[in-house]
Amino acid sequence: MTEKLFYRDSMIKEFQAKVVSCSPLSEEEYTNRGINYEVVLDRTAFFPVGGGQYADTGVLRLADSQIRVLDVREQDGIVLHCTDRPAEPGTAVTGVLDFEERFSKMQQHTGEHIVSGIVNRHFGYRNVGFHLGDEAVTMDYDGPLSGEELRRIEWEANRAVAEDIPIEVLYPTEEELDTMVYRSKIEIEGQVRIVRIPGYDTCACCAPHVKTTGAVGMIKITGAIHYKGGMRVNMLCGFRALEDYNRKEESVAAISVRLSARQEEVVQAVSRLEEEIAGQKEKIKRLQEHYLKRRLSEVTPDTPAVLLFEEELDPAAMRRFVNDAMEITEGICGVFVGSDKAGYRYVLGSSGRDITALAKEMNQACSGKGGGRPPMVQGSLTGKRKDVEKVLLGRKISSKV
Repeated sequence: MTEKLFYRDSMIKEFQAKVVSCSPLSEEEYTNRGINYEVVLDRTAFFPVGGGQYADTGVLRLADSQIRVLDVREQDGIVLHCTDRPAEPGTAVTGVLDFEERFSKMQQHTGEHIVSGIVNRHFGYRNVGFHLGDEAVTMDYDGPLSGEELRRIEWEANRAVAEDIPIEVLYPTEEELDTMVYRSKIEIEGQVRIVRIPGYDTCACCAPHVKTTGAVGMIKITGAIHYKGGMRVNMLCGFRALEDYNRKEESVAAISVRLSARQEEVVQAVSRLEEEIAGQKEKIKRLQEHYLKRRLSEVTPDTPAVLLFEEELDPAAMRRFVNDAMEITEGICGVFVGSDKAGYRYVLGSSGRDITALAKEMNQACSGKGGGRPPMVQGSLTGKRKDVEKVLLGRKISSKV
């Protein structure tokens, strides 16, 4: 049984220990992460993966070198340190945690307790899923929450932070546990460890937490979606929340400069830009229709082929032009949008030719693909304009701009 220092003091950054055993792993295990050994210490401050929280990382320092701890697991009360190098049994080591990572995880996990306690108290919902990843924190609740309710929850959670409440860790007897109201996601055997935040939450939990709610820092709900009849809520706490705020502030500042608008007015500026873009699109659409009508007026019943090559044209206009042209002539009617360098999207039709066979021949000659039913097919190709014209017109024609 490994002595678990993380339960004694969650703020331990370094500790002294002795190597109990070291076992090599099979090639199939962990090789993609560079993990090759499992090291057991007599005592450790490294928290193993569990309870929705990933494991601590760090190093084991020897007299003249160090071993990287890349993952930590627990099996039958024994903590297994997954390392990149072996450690000789009996060797004294200094365990050094990546404490910046550990502290961030404690901020997130304690923040989750505060938020989930508030959700449970006000709405009766249970936290049925929790994941603390490298960046995101997600919590799944078994009931819906509105945007206004989430804002109220966030505000109350930050009030709990401001109160700087000492966090209690309890190991109640079975008799005490029978009289205690607490949250728990799973059935627990043996000694139950209770983490209590007076006035906000009481929950069975095995993970390390900060000492007071003030150490959590800012709690920010960053998003929420309806999920399996309930709600999946995304949250960031402490330094992660600050980093997220800084990234978003930089984005807003850059947008405000580009739009020549104050930061607090970027939404209105974007709305104006959207209106301008919509107006320009409508203008382009009218010009496009006028241009296609003019090109269509050049088509006569005895026109053998109408091939239109353009750099830009929307798909609906492509199909409409081919349909209109087929009403005038039984020849080949086609629109190709793109360039020799980038390739072409095409719509091809004919009321008097076997368009399927013709398109197949063109695709084979011009590295294309597509399909459809006569009298119209569509697809894309990477060949050049002169190659397309050679197939469809039956003779070589110089490429035109």
